[in-house]
Amino acid sequence: MNDKLLVETAVLAGEIMLISGAEIFRVEDTIDHILRKAGRDTAESIVFSTGIFASLNDPSIEAITVARRVTVRNTNLNRVYLVNNVSRKLCADLITVEEAYQELKEIRGMVQFRKSLKDMGYVGVAVFFTLLLGGSAKDCLAAAVTGAVLAGAAKLSVRIRLNDFCSNAFCAFLIAFTTLFLERWIWPGIKSDIIIIGAIMPLVPGVIFTTAIRDTLNGDYASGTSRMMEAVVIALAVAAGVGAGMGLYQWLTGGSFLW
Repeated sequence: MNDKLLVETAVLAGEIMLISGAEIFRVEDTIDHILRKAGRDTAESIVFSTGIFASLNDPSIEAITVARRVTVRNTNLNRVYLVNNVSRKLCADLITVEEAYQELKEIRGMVQFRKSLKDMGYVGVAVFFTLLLGGSAKDCLAAAVTGAVLAGAAKLSVRIRLNDFCSNAFCAFLIAFTTLFLERWIWPGIKSDIIIIGAIMPLVPGVIFTTAIRDTLNGDYASGTSRMMEAVVIALAVAAGVGAGMGLYQWLTGGSFLW
């Protein structure tokens, strides 16, 4: 067995899982299972929210250590499932290391949903959360417009390469400003408060916060704290963006809301 390829396969599996929002203990467990396939004396992995270290050592070989920096994170539980599936097949000798590595490369490059479908998701989340919060048909229609603006803002943020804080603040800013604009000039009487709340739901870091709690409860305090801070920063960015949008609207319209 190619030990170097095995370590690379383990680290690639961990990298995909970490990027996709998996818990630290799950990432380490997957890497450890793959590394133990080598049958060496030492097979260790250390995973943080921003990096992975994996090592394989034995008196009969030169020590192999791989470190991988992780800077991009999102939530994609489908990828976590697919990586776990590859790991199980490899550990059960149903596939070779080469096949597992190739499958993981395909998983890393796969696109689960088309961009147009993601845009529809933004609109759908805004509409149905507005409906859940007691919005009328007119409120839902306004929420659909706001959701479409959010989808456009998210694309623009990626294109101009805004960091996470600025991207979330920018999207929240446009949500608040667009909703208040619609309330004043297009559909007077709509419930702008619940529309704003419904539209910002795709930006709320709920999964990150939950994962941070799970990491902390499993004893991964550094990663748990890091992810907790990430959730707080995102929440602050959303709050700042909404506040800035409302403040600008208030300044442009002479200091009055129609609530």
